[in-house]
Amino acid sequence: MITTDQTVRTFLDFFRDRGHELTPGESLVPSPGDPVLFTTSGMHPLTPYLLGRPHPLGRRLTGLQRCLRTTDLDEVGDDTHLTVFEMLGSWSLGDYDGPRSLRWGLELLRDGFGIDPGRIHGTVFGGDDQVGPDLESWRTWDELGLPVEPTTDENWWSNGPIGLCGPDSEIFLWTGDETPRGTPTSDDRWVEVWNHVLMRYLRHPDGSLEPLPRPSIDTGLGLERLARILQNTPSVFEIDVFQPWRTTLPRLWGPLEERSLRLLSDHLRSGIVVLGDGVTPSPSGRGHILRRLIRRTLTTLWRDDPTRTLSDLPVELIDHTLHHFRQSVEPREVRTILLDEERGFGQLLQRGRKVLSHRRFTRPLTAEDYHYLHDTHGLPRDLVVSLTTEGGLG
Repeated sequence: MITTDQTVRTFLDFFRDRGHELTPGESLVPSPGDPVLFTTSGMHPLTPYLLGRPHPLGRRLTGLQRCLRTTDLDEVGDDTHLTVFEMLGSWSLGDYDGPRSLRWGLELLRDGFGIDPGRIHGTVFGGDDQVGPDLESWRTWDELGLPVEPTTDENWWSNGPIGLCGPDSEIFLWTGDETPRGTPTSDDRWVEVWNHVLMRYLRHPDGSLEPLPRPSIDTGLGLERLARILQNTPSVFEIDVFQPWRTTLPRLWGPLEERSLRLLSDHLRSGIVVLGDGVTPSPSGRGHILRRLIRRTLTTLWRDDPTRTLSDLPVELIDHTLHHFRQSVEPREVRTILLDEERGFGQLLQRGRKVLSHRRFTRPLTAEDYHYLHDTHGLPRDLVVSLTTEGGLG
């Protein structure tokens, strides 16, 4: 079995052999002035260079970047989504073109990782009222003998409503047991692992597209998704880096339903990584996302047994996560912050139960009630919903 660490080395060595310089992985916290709360993709730290600034390492780059997407929070627990994950990437800053990137992509998957090309499917941009179909990528996949499916919305990459954007070609791998069938849009056993973006445009507030003076290639490959396929596991939660969580948590807290085990593993691991990058819990901004992760963890943990506590969490498990993400924070400091948040949340729950026992709140709550409970008593709406649900939070 190829480990996750071996997967990283194989990818980076492949591109370094082809003239790419290794970029250092950045923090989850973007540089000052960036309006985004967290780094959401491998290209995020490279935005100035994709816009045209010369990169000190040259025009061919590769690297591994940790990312966090709050938009995936509600999907965590399925087979593919994680809150904090890692992206392998390769970039051509005005150097080689899209077809070369796609050819290298297939070569690495087929020869470097030993994936049967019959389990690979491509998608390309099919065109819209502003930009025509990506015929260049389409022809490349045809020449390589891969099936290809055109889409519109799914194959246009953008960095938001304005900014960098362009058509992309995505590589999907088949995760079913039987012979591959259907297409990526018709069968969810096709899992997207690698996106090759033709970074060609800058979208303005009025929706118009300005061609970039120096088009680039930006690719991002989901490490955990690829590791799942290489290690032949049912989900990303069974790959090697999650095994310490899967074996330790049931030993600490007894049998856990699979979805609860996945959520606890993801949220605790993600919270540790966010803390490792210097974020602390707070009522707003990045700290609020961290606090939300911890409270969702505790809500899940206490739902079946309110005596469970994060104080059971061994320092070694925290250290394992910090080491994997190359973070130098002291594990006991992380553990102390987690326990402080647990105590604060426990006190908030006690106050919430007392307030909600008042006769005023025995009827269905209104929007005015939720505002009052938040502004006067500091009780967030999601906490009130949990407390007013039968059996909520133990």
